[in-house]
Amino acid sequence: MSRGSVIRASFISLVIFLWPCFFGLPAAWGAEEKDKDLRPERGIAVYTEYSGIFVARGESVRMDLTAENKGKTDENIGLKISTMPKGWKASIKAPNYTVNSVPVPGGKSRTLTFSAEPEKGVGLGTYLFQIDAQTEDRKFTSFQKVEVTVRERAPISEEIQVTTSYPVLRGQTDAKFEFSLEVTNKGESDKNFNLAAQAPEKWELNFKPAYEQKQISSFRIKGGQSQTVAVEVTPAKEAMAGSYPIIVWISSGDKKAEVKLTVGLTGIYKLDAGTPTGILSLEAFTGKPSIMSLFVKNSGSAVNRNITFSSFKPENWKVEFKPEKIDALDPGAMKQVEVTITPAAQALVGDYSVGISAEGEKSNKTVEFRVAVKTSTAWGWIGIIIIVLVIAGLGGLFLWLGRR
Repeated sequence: MSRGSVIRASFISLVIFLWPCFFGLPAAWGAEEKDKDLRPERGIAVYTEYSGIFVARGESVRMDLTAENKGKTDENIGLKISTMPKGWKASIKAPNYTVNSVPVPGGKSRTLTFSAEPEKGVGLGTYLFQIDAQTEDRKFTSFQKVEVTVRERAPISEEIQVTTSYPVLRGQTDAKFEFSLEVTNKGESDKNFNLAAQAPEKWELNFKPAYEQKQISSFRIKGGQSQTVAVEVTPAKEAMAGSYPIIVWISSGDKKAEVKLTVGLTGIYKLDAGTPTGILSLEAFTGKPSIMSLFVKNSGSAVNRNITFSSFKPENWKVEFKPEKIDALDPGAMKQVEVTITPAAQALVGDYSVGISAEGEKSNKTVEFRVAVKTSTAWGWIGIIIIVLVIAGLGGLFLWLGRR
């Protein structure tokens, strides 16, 4: 290899080795700059969910209050309501306590609740609240003002709106009925709503959030928003067919909305059948009819109409019913039906199965019988006579042959 080639190869190797060192530095510097924490060493802020709201006369105020630590150092942030209008009671609350100080790690925040309640007689107008926050050493402070404007209460019909797409549901008594109500808070502030209802005696009624199984008796809706509530109704077992009204009340304070629902019960369709003695067997002779008594009972709570009868029987057998049809059977009513079973003339001696079905409007009942088929006693005597004649003939033949 020539000297020039060696120099060129050495130069290329040097460039490859130094390339990451020179051209990789900007990327490294950029990554270092990106990872650098630009937050100040210390700093806090306090702010509410809203800084100005409208409420109706006598209505309370409740909103989220956030205490934020904007620095790197953990802080214990003190909180107080420095400005409170006359005639109002205000506080800062956590779920279980009234709060005047809260620890907040660096870069984190804590959410509390600002609550203000007017005393009786507070008039219309604008009321100013101020919430102050400061660090434990009082070197860093922050504040938030809240203006509450009290105005006349809107009419009840304009504050709560309840709608349902299906106010009437129909079904059998043993079914469960679920109505869907959409409740709208047409006011501007968040409100708690209580649920109550009036249903027929011994009926069960529960309120549930939409698409959930837990039961509730109250819920909260933000101002101007809606929420869906399910009303689950279970009728009493002994409830008869008919229409049953249900009234649901949804209230917030002295405001109340009412919705009327209706459950239409068709009753329970159920048939029973059997014999008065409870015996599901009988004897029959080939080719001859045998009669048995069958009762049909309406054990449901709805009238069962157009009850007809059918049978599942061996080939060439006959099964007849009298009457052939029951036009209507009231709840608890029972009727006797005469059933005539005729085995086929060529049927062999033995046990056979015959099924009898009563088919009503929306229900049916099948009873299976065991039929013991026997031959007629007349044929038995004829057989005996034939045997006697055969024996007598054989005896006479032996005597005649003996004389010869």
